[in-house]
Order: sequence, then C-alpha cells, then structure tokens
Amino acid sequence: MIMKDLMIITIGMLILIIGVLIGVAFLVLLERKVLGYIQIRKGPNKVGMMGLLQPFSDAIKLFSKEQVYLNYSNYMFYYFSPVLSFMLGLMSWMVIPYYFNMIVFNMGILFFLCCTSLGVYTVMIAGWSSNSNYSLLGGLRAVAQTISYEVSLALIMLSSIMLIMDFNLIKFMNYQEMIWFLIMMMPLSMCFLSSLMAETNRTPFDFAEGESELVSGFNTEYSSGGFALIFLAEYSSILFMSLLFVIMYMGGYDLSLFFYLKIMLISFSFIWIRGTLPRYRYDKLMYLCWKSYLPVSLNYLLFFIGLKMMLIYKMNLV
Repeated sequence: MIMKDLMIITIGMLILIIGVLIGVAFLVLLERKVLGYIQIRKGPNKVGMMGLLQPFSDAIKLFSKEQVYLNYSNYMFYYFSPVLSFMLGLMSWMVIPYYFNMIVFNMGILFFLCCTSLGVYTVMIAGWSSNSNYSLLGGLRAVAQTISYEVSLALIMLSSIMLIMDFNLIKFMNYQEMIWFLIMMMPLSMCFLSSLMAETNRTPFDFAEGESELVSGFNTEYSSGGFALIFLAEYSSILFMSLLFVIMYMGGYDLSLFFYLKIMLISFSFIWIRGTLPRYRYDKLMYLCWKSYLPVSLNYLLFFIGLKMMLIYKMNLV
C-alpha cells in the first residue's frame, strides 16, 4: 500500500512539473505579446497559429545551442547553480494545498519561506562562480535586494497568519468567505504584491539584470541550457507568487474558473507593470523596504495581534 501511495505521489509530481513548465511557456508568450502591444508592435506571430508555438521553438533552440565552458570559472558551482535554482522553483509548488494524490502541508508557509531563502544562494553562487565582474556585481545586488524584501515579505505574511492562526494555506479559503483579505488588509496587500515583484527580480525592481550597467547581471556568462534553467526558475516563481497572492488575499484555493482568472490577472499585472514603469534607483529600493514597508508591516502586525487577542478574550468571556 505504501508503494502504491508513493507511486501515485510520484505521478502527481510529474504531472505538476509538466503543468508548471507548460504554464511558464505560455506565460512567456503572453508577456511577449502584451509587451508588443504596449510598445505598439506585434509580438511573436509567425510560429504556429498567432505565434502559439513560439515558446516551444525557443526552448528547443536554447537547449540545442552549444554550451560555453569558461576557463576561469569555478566549474561545478557554475554548472549546478541553475539546476538547483530550477529545482527550488519547482519545490515551492509542493506547498499548494492539492486535494488529491499529493503531499498536504500543515507548515506550508514555513516551507515556502525556506525555499525562497535558499533561492538567494543559487543567485549568489551563479554570480560568483562565473568569475566575471559583471556577474558578481549582479549577484551581489540580487542578494542584497532579495534578503531585504524577504524581511518585509515574512512580516506581511505573519499578519495574515495571525488572523487565521495556522501555517496551512488551505485555511485561507475558510476565512475569506465573507470578505477578501485584499480589501480588509488593503495597504498590506499592495505592499505584499510589490514585495513579490522585488523577490522575483521583476521590473521596476530588476536590479539583478540591469542591462544598462551590468550587461545582463548574474547570468551574463550563461548560455543555452544554463540560461534556460535560470529563465524557467524565474517565470515559474512568478506563476507561483501569483498563485500565492490569490490564495492569501483573493479568496483562497477553490479550483473554479474564477480562481484561474484571478491567477491570470495577477500574472498579467506583473507583465503590465514591466511594460509601464521604469527601473527604480537602487538606494530608493532599499529605502522603500527598510523605511516604508518594514514600519508599515510591523505596525499592522502589532494591530492584528491585538485584534486577535481581543477576539480570543471576548470569546472566553462568552
């Protein structure tokens, strides 16, 4: 029986990975199309009907290109850090509260925080092991940015956890039947969304890949398969963050058509913001985190702790 369960879980995991990869492929296509229309031009429209097969042709091109072996790189770290990055991106998908065939996490939020914390190391090692000044600078900037925004991200999530008193993501659905947390925690939810953008290195916080001053950032020396894995890790984390935002602030996990439309809306907002806003200045990015988001999230955390204590006290009186 245990072997049968393990086999079912393995098959479920494989289906999940395939689903995530296909989702990433079409998210990239959506981004290229939307950015094209924002810049008043056509996006990909030649490969397949309306460019639908473009992401698959790009994937084949990337993985069939020649792999560059750097003479002065720290080869093992250089080679395996994109693989580890991609694995961590897929591992975070395990916390989603599936109803069947999968692992159910009671400590899902803690596991998610562990995965995002480890993601910092892959970027740092990728930048350092390439033995390029541009890559190292990009890696260091990415690490400083990600660590800073992880603090505000964790504190904002703690406010939601205080309200539901559980680390299991499936509980968010029960508590949002009457009102979404997006409305009830309005300033915090917007802080959370922009912290997610900083966490995934997206515009206007894409300092790890500042083309104007860093050539390409921490992935300067990567080509073919290594670059493709970094790319896949980034976009799978964007999809996951959109899903997490919907679960935590927009009604929870309910597997209806409306649920998937909400995920599409948040993913689309990531792309829309990329096409609209210029890059932030680096010192302003740090000020935003430490002088704006941190005090706001701490104040709201104390407020929600007080609110929860008051409710528990009233319930005990009754």
